[in-house]
Amino acid sequence: MDRLNAIIDSVNAFAWGPPMLGILGVTGLLLTLGLVFMPWRKVGYGFRLLFDKDGATGDGEVKPFNALMTALSATVGTGNIAGVATAIALGGPGAIFYMWLIALFGMATKYAEAVCAVTYREKDATGKYVGGPMYYLRNGVGEFAPELGKWLGLAFAIFGAVAAFGIGNAVQVNSMAAALDNSFGAPKWVTGVVVAALVGIVVIGGIRRIGDVAGKLVPAMIVLYLGAALLILAINVTAIPEAIGLIFTHAFTPAAATGGFAGAAVAAAIRFGIARGVFSNESGLGSAAIAHAAAQTNSPVRQGIIAMLGTFIDTLVVCTMTALVILTSGAWTMTGADGGGLTGAVLTSTGFQESIAGGQYIVTIALAVFAFTTILGWSYYGERCWQYLFSERSLVIYRVLWIAAALSFANVKVDFVWNLSDTLNGLMAVPNLIGLLLLAPMVFRVTRKYFDERGEPLGAADRMSS
Repeated sequence: MDRLNAIIDSVNAFAWGPPMLGILGVTGLLLTLGLVFMPWRKVGYGFRLLFDKDGATGDGEVKPFNALMTALSATVGTGNIAGVATAIALGGPGAIFYMWLIALFGMATKYAEAVCAVTYREKDATGKYVGGPMYYLRNGVGEFAPELGKWLGLAFAIFGAVAAFGIGNAVQVNSMAAALDNSFGAPKWVTGVVVAALVGIVVIGGIRRIGDVAGKLVPAMIVLYLGAALLILAINVTAIPEAIGLIFTHAFTPAAATGGFAGAAVAAAIRFGIARGVFSNESGLGSAAIAHAAAQTNSPVRQGIIAMLGTFIDTLVVCTMTALVILTSGAWTMTGADGGGLTGAVLTSTGFQESIAGGQYIVTIALAVFAFTTILGWSYYGERCWQYLFSERSLVIYRVLWIAAALSFANVKVDFVWNLSDTLNGLMAVPNLIGLLLLAPMVFRVTRKYFDERGEPLGAADRMSS
């Protein structure tokens, strides 16, 4: 097992290391330039589309709003609570700057993923729309490189189907059970039974039920979490300018050791800021495209614009609120019982607790709800990858395994599962990014056409896609 862990760690060093993070950043940069910064300029337009009741027309399984909520249910999770704290603990406040930076360029990546997903989606044997990287790799890249598209699609589906059980199930239910046990004394096995039952009720209904539940639960949990964070920032309002100053200062200069914080070089801020940012919003991994492929729409561009809001909400809003709570409360310089600096969910929990009575319970509840919705979102991602590899008729097997995993992993150590799924999750980006770069001209072309028809030409995009 030790030897296997060592092998996984070495692969993980590539999957989440500087080379891969650099490729993710470069891909986002190229797509942003090719789109003439459209994702940055059209955030407001994206929110108008999101709440446009007349826009949910066309073929598909769920409303565009519910497609985004399904994608957000999988991305807004432990990364927004524990991931942000880990980035600050290991990279210093400057890590948040690079988290913002990768998110800004990741909006273009998420946009391109959704455009490709809707463009190349297809109907399964039951008449339902399915799509995602495995389909746009096979059907899109396959138009000019059939063998390459076939193998890229197969690789993504394998990575996604296996990784889902770890990052989307085992790690989530285990974190939820531990948090509820520590804060409320709830036995871990009880959490496993309850979660398995609730997950079973939802996932058996497929994407429509997942979308309906996500459409109600995700907005509520985000509003409640952000409401608590905003209350804390109102209490610590005088410390906000200093916190923002720390983020920008330490993005370019080393963060000196202070209190329980051990200090961090600029390289650490870049590495952990980008890594935790990508881990949180999943831009470039291709997972969210699976949900957006099921949206009721006849316009890939419209759904792409809605999809890019996922990165904006996840990182530039939710992660930013978490970071500011940690920095304004001073929790990032505090020490734990072992004399070392705080990190992970404990650091975020301390930040809330230091500012409002019972703040740690807010974090616990948020972590539990975030983890539950992540299990729902990833159940759909894993299903589609499984379906691609096997058939629609075998989905009942996957669902039974999924529910059993939620029941089993609540009370066991998941270190090995975490390492393996983390690696496979990162490897999902390899075939996806190759496909996005090859399909970029198509993305630029349909985007230019869409805005030309609206009387808003993208200008330089004409040259980029010609």
